[in-house]
Amino acid sequence: MKYLSFDLEATGLEEDARIIEFAMIPFNTEDFTLNHDLSKQFYVKCPSFEELEPNLSSWVKEHNKELIQKAHKEGVELSEFKNIMEEYLSSKEVKEYFGNEKIVLFGKSISAIDLPFLNRDLGWEWMNTHFHHRNLDLSCYAMGLVDMGLLEPGMDSGSKMMNFLGMGEVHHTALEDAENTAIMYLKLLRMFGKQES
Repeated sequence: MKYLSFDLEATGLEEDARIIEFAMIPFNTEDFTLNHDLSKQFYVKCPSFEELEPNLSSWVKEHNKELIQKAHKEGVELSEFKNIMEEYLSSKEVKEYFGNEKIVLFGKSISAIDLPFLNRDLGWEWMNTHFHHRNLDLSCYAMGLVDMGLLEPGMDSGSKMMNFLGMGEVHHTALEDAENTAIMYLKLLRMFGKQES
């Protein structure tokens, strides 16, 4: 199958947190390839770090200050976010890659933050028009493998999975996370019996 692996960075995990970075890359489980030519990453404009700081968690202040500053300075407006996505999804190259089918989204722990934020900011109807109602979540897949006794408990954690698969540390940049999440899934498929066609 073909999936669109995506990741976003935000100003926090709260309901009113803002998306500040978004990235996506298609990949194919039949030939185990990521399509780097169709990868895309951009920042989404947010208020300044100083304006946001009183309501930010200590983790975000420590780890995402530079990212927030970059999003404030270089980010596109939220309305432009939808235009960029529309242009990407309707491009000839993307349509050919996915065969004019509704795209299945893929990511890590996407049901908690990523999909709710996208539904909020892009609109449920818009999301439903462009994406399949099913999606694939690496964390849920890993939990299933743990339940089957194929992975040790705790492997639903991205950092533990990266370490287990010898991939280093989680970078917390959207494009690297989108790519690494897809790579982890492909590695797990190989590990548990899926062969390249």
